[in-house]
Amino acid sequence: MPPTLRIPVSLEFFPPKTSEGVEKLRTVRQQLYALKPEFCSVTFGAGGSTQEGTFNTVRDILAEGVSAASHFSCIGATRDTVRDQLATLKSMGVKRLVALRGDLPSGYGNGGEFQYASDLVAFIRSETGADFHIEVAAYPETHPQAKSPASDLQAFAAKVRAGADSAITQYFYNADAYFRFVEDMDALGLDIPVVPGIMPIGSSTQLMRFSDACGAEIPRWIRLRLQSYGDDLASIKAFGLDVVTNLCEQLRAGGAPALHFYTMNQSAATLALCQRLGLAKALNRGGLLACVTPVRTSAETKAASAPGTYIAKRWRPPLSVLMRPRL
Repeated sequence: MPPTLRIPVSLEFFPPKTSEGVEKLRTVRQQLYALKPEFCSVTFGAGGSTQEGTFNTVRDILAEGVSAASHFSCIGATRDTVRDQLATLKSMGVKRLVALRGDLPSGYGNGGEFQYASDLVAFIRSETGADFHIEVAAYPETHPQAKSPASDLQAFAAKVRAGADSAITQYFYNADAYFRFVEDMDALGLDIPVVPGIMPIGSSTQLMRFSDACGAEIPRWIRLRLQSYGDDLASIKAFGLDVVTNLCEQLRAGGAPALHFYTMNQSAATLALCQRLGLAKALNRGGLLACVTPVRTSAETKAASAPGTYIAKRWRPPLSVLMRPRL
């Protein structure tokens, strides 16, 4: 796939906890809307703890004329509460959900009437038919609580067979893991688009903390390079931009149907990535990238990916991967 070819993008935000955060996120969204995202998703706290903030942020995005997807977790929930929340989202004009099992707040216990995300997907379908496009989570490097990669793949298959329309992956930095997951999914006859989740690298300590918590693997060479920069934030960001740009180019060339950016409620890193990928060429005219450190072009990144360099490509996807449907 030519590097200049447009690939759909979507963006993820979390609900702010303060009025200042709400206004800051509003500014961030306006900057990122220049990317023309297919939709913006908003996360849901453990046990639904940020439900009000999630729904308020979704309302704001819809009011700004952009499609919004609400994360929707079910652990600790009852059928009645889920039914009520679905009715609220439908009345708001929401057309897309990210259906998750979710995590309970500490000390909450198990509770609830849903054990797995597949239970939630099946319930949404039975209650609302085709009213919502349902996204589910995928774990190319295996869910940290799964007994085995095979059992994790079967859990994913259960969500697809329950009625999921497409999936968004946990972030990763090894494209091989994504392509292998797609191959394994194809072997099971699961024919839905799987969109890679992309986490920009802006802080090594934050990245390592998140990755340790969610089970995402940071390849040893990346971890060591990040650690070697110490507190040199400029070098961390420049290196991270190289690594994640190269990852996105491999995914795009391999037929990934779209890219879903975990923005962390910031705009600069995602804008810089999309500029490097040729997806944000018009942004300079609006001055949105004025505060972003000058970055290499896509061609320069390819030169950095030549054999023998630290981001050398190692794998060519098979034809079955190149033919994956678009979202």
